Amino acid sequence: MNAGVLSGVVTGVLLVLFLGGWAWAWSGRRREDFEAAARLPLSNDLPEQRP
Repeated sequence: MNAGVLSGVVTGVLLVLFLGGWAWAWSGRRREDFEAAARLPLSNDLPEQRP
């Protein structure tokens, strides 16, 4: 196995991992969690800070 074949295999594996992560993030089951995380910066439930 030369460097070109190894590079192609690594590229293919990384592409599959990227597409799997993309599909996981856009799945309907994750929508509620991501919407809650998106609202987090706007939340007023912050602990009081000492002066």
